[in-house]
Amino acid sequence: MSPLPPQPLSPLDGRYRATVGDLGEHLSEAGLNRARVRVEVEWLLFLTERGMFGSAALDAEQERALRAFAAEFGEAEIARLAELEATTRHDVKAVEYLVREKLAELGLTSVAELVHFACTSEDVNNLSYALTVRAAITGVWLPKLRDVVGALRALAIAERATPLLARTHGQPATPTTFGKEIAVFVHRLERQITRIEGVEYLGKFSGATGTFSAHVAADPDADWPALSREFVTSLGLDWNPLTTQIESHDWQAELYTAIAHAGRILHNLCTDVWTYISIGYLTQIPQAGATGSSTMPHKVNPILFENAEANLELSAALLDSLASTLVTSRLQRDLTDSTTQRNIGVALGHSLLALDNIRRGLDEVAVAGDALAADLDGNWEVLGEAIQTVIRAEVTAGRSSIADPYAMLKELTRGKRITGDDLRTFVDGLDIGADAKARLLALTPGTYTGLADELVGALDPA
Repeated sequence: MSPLPPQPLSPLDGRYRATVGDLGEHLSEAGLNRARVRVEVEWLLFLTERGMFGSAALDAEQERALRAFAAEFGEAEIARLAELEATTRHDVKAVEYLVREKLAELGLTSVAELVHFACTSEDVNNLSYALTVRAAITGVWLPKLRDVVGALRALAIAERATPLLARTHGQPATPTTFGKEIAVFVHRLERQITRIEGVEYLGKFSGATGTFSAHVAADPDADWPALSREFVTSLGLDWNPLTTQIESHDWQAELYTAIAHAGRILHNLCTDVWTYISIGYLTQIPQAGATGSSTMPHKVNPILFENAEANLELSAALLDSLASTLVTSRLQRDLTDSTTQRNIGVALGHSLLALDNIRRGLDEVAVAGDALAADLDGNWEVLGEAIQTVIRAEVTAGRSSIADPYAMLKELTRGKRITGDDLRTFVDGLDIGADAKARLLALTPGTYTGLADELVGALDPA
């Protein structure tokens, strides 16, 4: 057998590349190295702009050329970095040498020693990860989540008054509306979006053990903590003043925990939608040319929601691992975070794939109003709650002398199927006030939805 040509090992880089590829712009090795080059360039410009160590500020064209070098980091730079790293066997040192080569090309060798000045590799790495993760979350992942939430909000509003037989413990229960049940997911997910949007992207820039030792040795009179803060915040990040060699990664743990939590809410949505499909509350819209089963031609399977479930589980496992591993570093530094952080893109990739499947899946289902109405009409016993509650109110108000209304309705309804006529006959014989009796006689399972419609109204911007 002939060997296959090189193939992507991960399905995210193979089968699903078209769906998750935008994350690679930020969370790939190339994306990380582009950010590293940017940090090195910006630190050099930061120092020269302040005339540190007798340097002079670069002119506008030189600054533009250096920033363009970082922004346009591409195939040629990737290839050259690979050559440099083959010798250095150190990824950040290779980036330093690449920037030095660019300075030589631009005739700026006089400031070459300010490249990576007083830096440990983690000064560059932590800022680069913060920049790439922030870009991936705000530019790729969050927009997709908001798109899903927007579709759910539209569905909730459209079906806000569509009565639905609830199923607590899987059994017929007090009716609700389909829109209200979807609105619950909208509310839950929007809380997580707020949490995710509020995460600080922290950065440190304080040397080999977070003490500014080399900085002070080079210039004891400079206010290095203030300069560090200014540099980190100039990149749009939040400054972490107290660290070891590494930024402590607490912000990453907070972010990944929140994303995993959002994923678990989405997983709950998928299992509910799958169940609604299985009991006929939702119908699937057949897609032209699609096959549900290789042997059963009638099948339309809820594969998008099943695929989303699996990818959310993979994502949660990786995100949980990231969150638990990254917050621990032996003494002042170990390398457990190095390999771990290279899998951030994989964790978010599975989440993004799930979001894409959910979004497409929502466009391929429709609420089966007739099925919902028929199920409600077959479960009049769920009005037992309303009847016994009204009787209690009537007894308290002195308009009834019925003893133990709950027990009376339990005897009538528990484990039994009764019809609307059965219930109306029962209500008609109750010793309660005329207004209360009229309300109960007018009640049906389809109208016993309380304030569900109004509760969804909070989602409607109109």
